[in-house]
Amino acid sequence: MTLVGNWSYPTAIKFGAGRIRELAEACAQVGIKRPLLVTDRGLATLPVTMSTLGVLEEAGLGRAIFSEVDPNPNEVNLEAGVTVFKEGQHDGVIAFGGGSGLDLGKMVAFMAGQTRPLWDFEDISDWWTRANPETIAPIIAVPTTAGTGSEVGRASVITNSQTAEKKIIFHPKVLPSVVICDPELTVGMPPAITAGTGLDAFAHCVEAFSSPHYHPMSQGIALEGMRLVIENLPRAYKEGTDIEARAHMMSAAAMGATAFQKGLGAIHALSHPIGAMHHTHHGTTNAICMPAVLQLNRQVISERFDKAAGYLGVEGGFEGFCEFVNRFNDSLGIPKRVSDLGASDYDMDRLIEGALADPSCGGNPVPLTHGNVKQLFEEVL
Repeated sequence: MTLVGNWSYPTAIKFGAGRIRELAEACAQVGIKRPLLVTDRGLATLPVTMSTLGVLEEAGLGRAIFSEVDPNPNEVNLEAGVTVFKEGQHDGVIAFGGGSGLDLGKMVAFMAGQTRPLWDFEDISDWWTRANPETIAPIIAVPTTAGTGSEVGRASVITNSQTAEKKIIFHPKVLPSVVICDPELTVGMPPAITAGTGLDAFAHCVEAFSSPHYHPMSQGIALEGMRLVIENLPRAYKEGTDIEARAHMMSAAAMGATAFQKGLGAIHALSHPIGAMHHTHHGTTNAICMPAVLQLNRQVISERFDKAAGYLGVEGGFEGFCEFVNRFNDSLGIPKRVSDLGASDYDMDRLIEGALADPSCGGNPVPLTHGNVKQLFEEVL
C-alpha cells in the first residue's frame, strides 16, 4: 500500500512523506501571499522548521515566524502573535507543530480581525456566531506530531493565564483550509513525546467510541483509529525512523480529532484542569487518567468494547481491553500517577470545579458528579 493520498474529509488534506515541499502550492491555493508561520519555542530553531521556512522563502513567500508559544498556550501568547501578524501585514497563517503551535496559530488567524475579546467566543451555546467570519485569515496546518489532531479541528484550547483554566474557542472557519500531513516531519520526535502524543490520539478515539451520543460515522473512525494506534505506536516508539508507523500514527491523530465530534469524556475533563494548573504534558496526562475512567464507565461501555476487542486484536473483551491499556502504558513509559510527572500541591476543590465545568463532561457515558470526579482525581494524582 502506498501511504500517499489527497483527502477532502474533514478538509483538504495532502497526506504523504515529503509533501511539505507542496507548502507554497497550498498557500497559492488559499490565496496566502504573506504567510506567518506560528510554532512553539522548542521547534523554532530545529532543522524541520528551518527547512520549512526555506520552502517558503524559495517560493518568494518570505520566512516570517512567530514562536512565543507556551506548551499550554494562553491569551498572552495570542496577543503577542496577533500583534506580529498585524505589524507584518500578513494575510494568512501556517500553524506548524504539535498541539500548542497548531492551536495558537489557528487563533492568531481567527482573532486578528475580531473586535471582541477572546473569551467571548468560548464554545458555549452559539457564542461562535459573535465572530465576524469575513475577517478570519486563511489557515494552513502542518502537524509535526501525531497526537492532538488539531490540524483537522474547528477549535483551539487556550489557557486563561489569570484563572489557570483551559477554554475551548470554537468557530467553523477555524478548520484549516489545507492540511499537509507529512510523516517525515515526525521522525525527529523523541520516544517520550512519541508516546505522549500517540496516547493523546488513542484517548480521543477511546472517548469518542465510548461517548453515548449518536454519530455512527465517528464511531467507525474511532474504532479504526484505536487499531492504528495499537498496531503502530509501539513501532514508532521503538524505532523513530519507521516511516510507515509514523504515517499510520499521523492518520490516527487526524482520525481521533475527527471522531471526537461525537464527544470526549472524563479523561479530558480531568486532564484539562491538571494541565492548566500544573503544566503537565496533555497526552501523557490523558494516558494516566484512562484506566480509572474506563472503570468508572464500565457499566455503560463494557458491551461495546466486548464487541470491539477482537477487531483491535485484544483478547478478553472489555476486561481484556482494560488490562491491555495498563500494559500499553507501561510499555511506553507512562507513569501511574500525575505526581510522577512532578506535579504537587494540588488544590482539589479547584481541580474538581475545573473538571465539572469542562465541556468534555457532556460526552462521558456516566454523568460526572462532585463525588465521582473527586474519586477519579484521588486515583490519578
